[in-house]
Amino acid sequence: MKKFCDIQSRNELADYLSIPRSKLTHILYVKKPDSYYTTFEIPKRNGETRTICAPSGDLKILQVKLSNILWLYQKSIWEEKGIQPNVSHAFEKEKSIITNARIHRNKRFVLNLDLENFFDSFHFGRVQGYFEKNNNFKLPHDVAVILAQLTCYQGHLPQGAPSSPIITNLISQTLDAYLLRVAKKYKLDYTRYADDLTFSTNDKHFVENQEYFLTEASAAIKRAGFSINKKKTRFQFKDSRQEVTGLIVNKKLNVNHTYVRKTRAMAHQLYSTGEYLIDGVPGTIKQLEGRFSFIDQMDHYNNILDPQEIKHDAFNLNGRGRQYQTFIFYKYLFANTKPIIVTEGKTDIRYIKAALKSLYTKYPRLIQKDTEGNFSYKFSFFRRTKRWKYFFGISLDGADAIRILYRYHVGINRKIPPYLNYFQKLSGHEQHKPVILLYDNELKSERPLKKFLGEDVHATAAQKAALKANLHICLIPDSKLFVVTPPLVGDKEECEIEDLFTDELLDLSLEGKTFCRKDKFDNSKYFGKEIFSQYVYENYQKIDFSGFIPLLNAIDFVIAQTESSEK
Repeated sequence: MKKFCDIQSRNELADYLSIPRSKLTHILYVKKPDSYYTTFEIPKRNGETRTICAPSGDLKILQVKLSNILWLYQKSIWEEKGIQPNVSHAFEKEKSIITNARIHRNKRFVLNLDLENFFDSFHFGRVQGYFEKNNNFKLPHDVAVILAQLTCYQGHLPQGAPSSPIITNLISQTLDAYLLRVAKKYKLDYTRYADDLTFSTNDKHFVENQEYFLTEASAAIKRAGFSINKKKTRFQFKDSRQEVTGLIVNKKLNVNHTYVRKTRAMAHQLYSTGEYLIDGVPGTIKQLEGRFSFIDQMDHYNNILDPQEIKHDAFNLNGRGRQYQTFIFYKYLFANTKPIIVTEGKTDIRYIKAALKSLYTKYPRLIQKDTEGNFSYKFSFFRRTKRWKYFFGISLDGADAIRILYRYHVGINRKIPPYLNYFQKLSGHEQHKPVILLYDNELKSERPLKKFLGEDVHATAAQKAALKANLHICLIPDSKLFVVTPPLVGDKEECEIEDLFTDELLDLSLEGKTFCRKDKFDNSKYFGKEIFSQYVYENYQKIDFSGFIPLLNAIDFVIAQTESSEK
């Protein structure tokens, strides 16, 4: 395939982006790029607001493709020239505020400069001129104009568009080259994180040359087409707190303690009242999650540097990790905005989704179909992620997730606290929506459900009988925590969810192989649950899901019961 710089026309650009030529023409000249944007404001840390202009639909898809292509093209140029860039740290893979800040750790002097109206500096003509005149591109005038049309909104690069970060970094390379020369002259390290410029040194004579440096740096910044926001210029000495992109860099990298305390106070206010303020403005749960994630990102970096004998897992969290764990439980298992179903494995999720799509008219409480034929579920499934593994010890597959989540509901010891009771007392109300633990119906043998009910729940004979009769029970009085199982099929004493399918489907043959439920099998003769569940999900329209009706009825009943208690 030709290089990006070889594109000569609008049609070639469409082909390179792998979109129909007619679609590119429609975006540019019929609907027009500006019509794809939505503008909204988000609060900044200083109490001000940031305007976000976010594209949607075909333009957003196109910008994502363009961003990826430009990134790969930039990488290929670096590789050809043997360049290992370490100046720009924003919007780049494997770069972050941490990689930006660590270069300035433990320095005698740290100087922070801020560029004024950064995104507004990249106006239409500048974007078009870059693609037309830069030596790495030199695209035809018409193609450069089209790229500017596709990536600019109301005359400049919008903050919130997928293509803006890579283009700002490309154009800012001239700025970085100018400042790098000035920095080396004064024995300074230099990095840039978007519009945040940082210089640092251990040279004790720098303080004598500070004004000369600022004069030359200001001239270089102006020459590159930017200007300094003088209100944000900060000169920080070693004996005071030195901060770079929100991180303390005096000794080891760390988060500002005031930021941590404020985050903890916001969380406590949220848990107690259901809302909190950030800089005097009502905050969102997503904002608070971002703050906890920021703090955790720093802890994770420092954990990697610790000696191997120091353990970092769910049972060895520091105070800040414990606070984040508390927040995660609150968001997903106490203040969850939808009912959530926790399954033993990911294949169960596909089965249930497929069954509901097939039987959607029977379960309007669980699923809906819009006029365009798209389905949406009115509940969510628990997704096992690395975050759940680290903070709660939940593996990426298996029934252990259900037992562990139950234990964090009721509490076991100091390291596994009773979060359900904690939040109920603090907030004065119960869980927002039900949490449904879905087990295979295996009460006879030493399988996960029997162990769970016996060793964790200490279920009574009456509870077990109720589960057998109704396929569901509430595990904790006055809670919305339930266990649900599929029904027993035929004369079976135990059932897995796969038993709900017809024998005909279970005898399915694909490419000469048959279905095997076991974890280990001969790949030359059999296919496993992963392929089987994908087949079920993709072919839901021609599969008999009548065996799933009792299970779906049980889930529907639990959700209906909790909804009625909320009224």
